[in-house]
Amino acid sequence: MIAAQRRPWLARYLTGHISRRLRRSFAALHLHGAEALRRAAREHPLLIVVNHTSWWDGLVLVYLTRRVLELDGYALMDAANLRALPFFGALGAFGLDLQSPQDVAAGLHYAAGLLDRPGRVVWVFPQGREQPSGTRPLGFRRGAARIAQLAPEARVVPMALRYELGPVERPLLYVSFGAALPPALTSLPGAIEQQCAAQEAGVIAELDRIERALRLDASAADAVFERLWLHRPGWAARAALALLCRAARGAGASRPRAGEG
Repeated sequence: MIAAQRRPWLARYLTGHISRRLRRSFAALHLHGAEALRRAAREHPLLIVVNHTSWWDGLVLVYLTRRVLELDGYALMDAANLRALPFFGALGAFGLDLQSPQDVAAGLHYAAGLLDRPGRVVWVFPQGREQPSGTRPLGFRRGAARIAQLAPEARVVPMALRYELGPVERPLLYVSFGAALPPALTSLPGAIEQQCAAQEAGVIAELDRIERALRLDASAADAVFERLWLHRPGWAARAALALLCRAARGAGASRPRAGEG
């Protein structure tokens, strides 16, 4: 197991870099359920289970944790991926060797130990690998359910991620947080499987919420999702756009009308 190696100064730099990349790459973030999540975090540590759909997912979690929710965040990663991308360790990622049962057991206890105070959050991708957001079933592994059993004071919150091309140049990013799931059972037969199924069903419900929002028109979608714009054009982009619009108007004014010339 690879423990998190928090580096506050490096984390600040990386958070700024990641935020700029998101602003350049996405037109907007549509966010649902963030305020309820903030309220829950003031009273409990949170274990957030997320579908894994894109290379961008880890960067989105950093932005959400540090810039939107302002929580003390950690994330579980495959140890091989963490070795390839060690900067995530400075941001709070810890790694498990999924091929080693002993390493997995140690990592799950480590994750549960982090969930010891309000304001703490541990993010987990229970699918273990990237899958299209339309995949059903999601195929959750049992690790997040085991963490929930080991940290009964934590609240388990399902979250859904979706990236969508739309009527603007850049893709749109949709994030939806659900209500906390019932507390994990600890000793009944089949308790792990029940908790795992509940986590998967919770994330699917949030993916369905996003799907419904996408079917609505823009004004209705704003009533469902708190819209947080990531991309704000700078003065140079605004000036260039103004010049293009002026040139287009000039071209339209100089074009001969039908029957003229």
